[in-house]
Amino acid sequence: MRDRVDASSGLVLRRWRAEDVRAVTTAFADPLMRGQSGEPVDSVRAAERWTTARDEQWAAGSAFSFAVVDGGGLVLGQVCVGPVDRRHATGWVSSWTTATARGRGTASRACRAVARWAFDDAELFRLELGHRVNNPASCAVARAAGFAVEGRQRQKLAYDGVRHDVELHARLATDPEPVSG
Repeated sequence: MRDRVDASSGLVLRRWRAEDVRAVTTAFADPLMRGQSGEPVDSVRAAERWTTARDEQWAAGSAFSFAVVDGGGLVLGQVCVGPVDRRHATGWVSSWTTATARGRGTASRACRAVARWAFDDAELFRLELGHRVNNPASCAVARAAGFAVEGRQRQKLAYDGVRHDVELHARLATDPEPVSG
């Protein structure tokens, strides 16, 4: 499987590297990133553990995380397919972007590219993506990346003691490619 994908508009998806630790530390210092990791990424050591875990998941074939970088190598975010279920050829797509990359279409272009990679390289058939219903930006990312709305999962997530509904989107290998833009 390719571990580097040239996406649209100069974006590159590539595997995380040890030298990305500082970029990961900076990204997770943003208050909006809270909850984007199972454990806090609040130190260089925690960022090292985080990048090592991404590498271990890739090696095990359980999840495939890509750093989303610009043409100069600046880390703009992450896009991931995982966990992967080989029996059913399914995976879960997630993404995040750094503060400087938000609102520029980075996440939707990365999700579009990782979906094509998942179908072609990882040989998956169905990808799912979910977001809290109170997060319209994530909904726009999903739709722009070609993920169709399938329904609502009631009170699926809990943050700070508050339960949130999640809107579920999915994209199939047989779906048409989304229109760029």
